[in-house]
Amino acid sequence: MNSMIARGVAPLLAALLLTACATPEFRQPAIEMPAAFRESQLPTELDGSEASRWKPAQPAGQQPRGQWWLAFGDPALTALIEEAGANNAKLAVAASRVRQARAIAGIAASERAPQVGLGIGAQRARPAALESGMQQGAPVQPLTRYTASLSASYEVDLFGRVAANVSAARSDAATIEANYRSVLLALQADVAQTWFRLRALDAELETVERTVRLREESVAVTQRRFDLGDIGEFDLSRARTELATARAEALGLQRQRASAEHALAVLLGKPASSYVAGNSPLPAATALPAIPAGLPSSLLERRPDIHAAQRAMEAENARIGVARGAMFPSLNISAAGGGVGGAVSEVFRWSSRSWVLGLLGTMPLIDGGRNRANVERSEGALEESVGAYRQSVLAAFAEVEDNLAGLRILSGQAGQIEAARLAAQRSASLAQKLYDAGRSSYLELLDAQRNLAAVERSAVQLRGERALATVALVRALGGGWDPAPDAGPGPGLAQR
Repeated sequence: MNSMIARGVAPLLAALLLTACATPEFRQPAIEMPAAFRESQLPTELDGSEASRWKPAQPAGQQPRGQWWLAFGDPALTALIEEAGANNAKLAVAASRVRQARAIAGIAASERAPQVGLGIGAQRARPAALESGMQQGAPVQPLTRYTASLSASYEVDLFGRVAANVSAARSDAATIEANYRSVLLALQADVAQTWFRLRALDAELETVERTVRLREESVAVTQRRFDLGDIGEFDLSRARTELATARAEALGLQRQRASAEHALAVLLGKPASSYVAGNSPLPAATALPAIPAGLPSSLLERRPDIHAAQRAMEAENARIGVARGAMFPSLNISAAGGGVGGAVSEVFRWSSRSWVLGLLGTMPLIDGGRNRANVERSEGALEESVGAYRQSVLAAFAEVEDNLAGLRILSGQAGQIEAARLAAQRSASLAQKLYDAGRSSYLELLDAQRNLAAVERSAVQLRGERALATVALVRALGGGWDPAPDAGPGPGLAQR
């Protein structure tokens, strides 16, 4: 009879053990991935020549990759990024979250080890007479008891619940570390873009101030000619109007520069009122690094936000195992031993010893569907994280394409703006000679000068936009163009 029961129960137990592998196997979601970035196949100039197309990897062989900002050859930018990495408050918050996540992962991992404790105590009590088996009112002497014990407990991970919990916690920690790297990359890119914006404003302000000086000279010359009766008041009024307009534009740029300077101070972790950025116009000869886009698949390794989304999927997949494990039996082994005596010396006598061994198995029977609902919630959370991962990948592709397109078009604009600047410069020079000779009106001279000033200002603005777009492409590529980022903990974090 017993053998028949054993033969019937054994297959049931075996099936239970097989179906109780709590954590499902993690499978990477399928992503439709292009063979190459579309914009990287297009020419970077308006002439359409093959020589101007984006190069996949060759131009970056000798360029810095981890510290991508070194490719710009700007020591001031390097110093600013290092200072921001050491002092930025938002980055410090992200680093503290990483330390918390690592500690939580350590707490989860501790469940795999036996829990051992030591207990030492003393107690003095006077029980009532009836409690001591004596007649009511009988005298009872107080008792003193000393104890010392050593206890241990251990949960046997029958169905992988503990292992799944450890895996989820470690994946959570990896997610938060990747988020830290996203914050770090965003900080570095923000510092670089704010710095280049500030330098572009300095160059633009320099151009406008040069226009102001020309307008001041024009007003002085016009005033003398008006005093001599060579021209009428109309030309003098127009000259004064152009001067006031140029001065107003210079004041507007000064306001923008102050805002950019304050933003840079916040990124550096400094009070805006105490930070002063020196004047450093972005020169026309600024050489921007050529950033190869590489292959779309490399984004999955370089981008910290995609890495975070992938780790989040792994964490949710492990939590399914935790939820499933709660539906199956758990087994706890415990043991304790020690001594009890009326004096400290008696506690450690062999005759005072006491011990207990325990084996406790538990299994939920009726829970109103709570465990099943928890499994469904975990499965839903996994589906949500898969959707977030796919969205992160699609957004990454779009960001790279946007910035490649922006740099390609800005490159073409730069050539056209330079041609326009040379033409406007020639036109302004001829207009000045004709006006001085009395062969053209002052309005024609103003139009030529105004066109030149507008083209020069557009050229300076375009210079800054190209620098910002280059940084944006580096950021979209995940902070560099090497196959995979450094797996170290990053600035401000200690490797455990």
